[in-house]
Amino acid sequence: MTKTPQTEISPASRVFAALKDLDVRHEIIECNPELSDTRVFCEHYGYSLEQSVNVIVAVGKSEPRQFVACVLLATSRLDINHCVRQRMGVRRASFASPEETQRMTGMEIGGVTALGLPQSLPLWVDHRVMEPEFIILGGGSRSIKLKISPDFFQRIDNVTIVEGLASIPG
Repeated sequence: MTKTPQTEISPASRVFAALKDLDVRHEIIECNPELSDTRVFCEHYGYSLEQSVNVIVAVGKSEPRQFVACVLLATSRLDINHCVRQRMGVRRASFASPEETQRMTGMEIGGVTALGLPQSLPLWVDHRVMEPEFIILGGGSRSIKLKISPDFFQRIDNVTIVEGLASIPG
């Protein structure tokens, strides 16, 4: 039997397969793709930014280029210049471009999630993401969000919970 490369499987199919494999309770929230950006989604559908998370792909600028998916609360800012750069062991790090993000995850900005990612892509989760009873995160496409307990991160092999990955502005 020939295995289909991950890039040929739709992001939504990978996300739903991961949810099934992890056996976690979740709620699927369908949304208008034009309203999928976190702040707009929360305002329109009545969810709190404090319980919403973003998945941001970061890249180390030295060769060979390294990528990492970072999960943080929507109310926080990724500490790309200190925490991410130091953990990657690179002199410079930045946010991956939308094209690099799509190439690494198979997902569009506004739908990137922590589920169904390639095993080779490390997944760092800011410690604050683990505090709410549930979180809202992308579902693999701009038309789906997931409501899920953050405990599912503890079931994913390549996850590292990172203290100080992000900071709360203010």
